[in-house]
Amino acid sequence: MSEKAVKGTRAKGERTRNTILETAVHISSAEGLEGLTIGRLASELAMSKSGLFAHFGSKEELQIATVEAARSIFIREVIRPAFEAESGVLRLWKLCDTWLRYVQSGVFRGGCFFAAAASEFDSRPGPVRDRIAAIMKEWLATLGDAVKQAQFAGQLEKDLDPTQLAFEFNSLELGANWAFQLYGDKQAFERARQAILERLRRHATKSGAILLQPAKVKRSGARARAR
Repeated sequence: MSEKAVKGTRAKGERTRNTILETAVHISSAEGLEGLTIGRLASELAMSKSGLFAHFGSKEELQIATVEAARSIFIREVIRPAFEAESGVLRLWKLCDTWLRYVQSGVFRGGCFFAAAASEFDSRPGPVRDRIAAIMKEWLATLGDAVKQAQFAGQLEKDLDPTQLAFEFNSLELGANWAFQLYGDKQAFERARQAILERLRRHATKSGAILLQPAKVKRSGARARAR
């Protein structure tokens, strides 16, 4: 087989794998990672089980690959758009607002993938739980670093605890996801936004408060929706 043919075969295999994982992410966000099986995927994708086994040798390998695929989607939908904002209080706000919009817009079939996966695996030791926990820590660290950057820019009070604020914002976001998934409460997202903004404005310096004026915050949200 020529080198060109080999590259073509590899590219086709990678495209197939990506298609499988995209479907796996949506299934597991709604039905759980434990409900994700080779048979379930084969039925959803109209593929043979043997074809799927060629990409994933075990259920655990499939679960971990699905978690990694969900992480890539999260980075694309939340992290990258938020980091287009200037470092400081507006980037912190945009991280929170974009997270809420990504759940609200149905990027994942069953709401926040990681909220569902963390709840499912929080008491199940093993590689899948460890990877989910590491990714959740990445998100909390990203929020905490954004708080520190806003403090360094003189936009948030210096004595504010970044870890505490990151914990609170994450809790509000997960609470909104829970209310929406369990009760269909669409207003939960707006309540979370208002609570996050209230906390930011309470601890903002004069320069930070100017950036958090309603018009500026609204424009930031409009740019996120346009994506």
